[in-house]
Amino acid sequence: MTQPKKLFIKTYGCQMNVYDSERMAEAMGGQGYVTTDSPDDADMILLNTCHIREKAAEKVYSELGRYKGLKTAKPDLKIGVAGCVAQAEGEEIMRRQPMVDLVVGPQSYHRLPDLTAKAIAGERALDTDFPEEDKFEHLKARPKAARGPTAFLTVQEGCDKFCAFCVVPYTRGAEVSRPANRVMTEARDLVERGVREITLLGQNVNAYHGHDGGLAGLIRELATIDGLERIRFTTSHPNDMDDALIAAHGDCDKLMPYLHLPVQAGSDKILKRMNRSHTAEQYLKLIERLRAARPDLHLSGDFIVGFPEETEADFQDTLALIEAVKYGSAFSFKYSERPGTPAAERPQMDEAEKDDRLQRLQALLTRQQRELQDAMVGREVTVLFEKPGRMPGQMVGKSEYLHAVHVSGASLARGDLAKVRIVSSGPNSLKGELIPGEG
Repeated sequence: MTQPKKLFIKTYGCQMNVYDSERMAEAMGGQGYVTTDSPDDADMILLNTCHIREKAAEKVYSELGRYKGLKTAKPDLKIGVAGCVAQAEGEEIMRRQPMVDLVVGPQSYHRLPDLTAKAIAGERALDTDFPEEDKFEHLKARPKAARGPTAFLTVQEGCDKFCAFCVVPYTRGAEVSRPANRVMTEARDLVERGVREITLLGQNVNAYHGHDGGLAGLIRELATIDGLERIRFTTSHPNDMDDALIAAHGDCDKLMPYLHLPVQAGSDKILKRMNRSHTAEQYLKLIERLRAARPDLHLSGDFIVGFPEETEADFQDTLALIEAVKYGSAFSFKYSERPGTPAAERPQMDEAEKDDRLQRLQALLTRQQRELQDAMVGREVTVLFEKPGRMPGQMVGKSEYLHAVHVSGASLARGDLAKVRIVSSGPNSLKGELIPGEG
């Protein structure tokens, strides 16, 4: 009996890359590959890369260097690079790393089986096109294996905003939305296999236009699926948060009261230099409208410090915006140049000043996060349990606000949805007790 070939995928970056890796594994499953957790016994290694973080390309080259010995020991081992670094630097990767057999961009990974066949035949394969065909329609149907209680589902890709710091429009292309009927089919399939919560993904997900009612219309249609208990979406742009989506946060019970809505900065000067196309006041008024619709809404954001031309006064404006909003969680970074973006051509700030500002900003965000988490003590939340905890008899899951919650000594299983009373707050999670009658 022929042994199945083994595929090792290392995923970098955002949830969309996690979703893409799942689909690539499924595509290769149709070619007789099974996934493995170790590169050492793999017949094919695939790096699914992200270009958002600092020195992303160099980190990929460093990772590839670790596999040089494996490639020498196993000449038939195939090594591929996928994702946004592949899109941005495909030919350069081929030039710098002769050990790489194939490079495929994020819009072309449905062609991965054909590229693999070329590599096996001894031909180095490169595909970083933006094909006209819908890659999702060309992928093999998902296998019917059981799934965990949560899943990602990509509904939109690309971005037309062209923020001055961002490479996404160049690596993922223009905004494209999947038709609602195809999203619904995939969602029903996920629910049939045990999924109870779906997070809709997109580089600019609230620009989704594959449904007549936009993202709000898609969410409302998804809410009609029996067995689907929770809906989330990420990542959003303030300019595409329309009236219908705000209303959905108030009256769609399955849409969770958690929203990731990046602003990046609180200074109008810096927002303009970033090409964000909104002001700090417009963002704050949008938050007011969202909280009027859903008063218990927890907000998450993204912040960049040390953007070119940012003064201390500009930075203080960002701190003031954070104080006004009160975030439940946030991601914050020092600005770093991305070749080919407008901001990379501007005079750069001193790194020590960037470090100082990042530390001050993160201290404020950490304080806010802890205050909001501590305020959950005594409250009742609904938790979707996902996995066993570190302690015997412990289960861990997420509340509707995306807090990690652990419960011990209760009769709970993966996929259970139960009411829990929060009894204490730790650094990164909440401790809860099952409300009688829920277990």
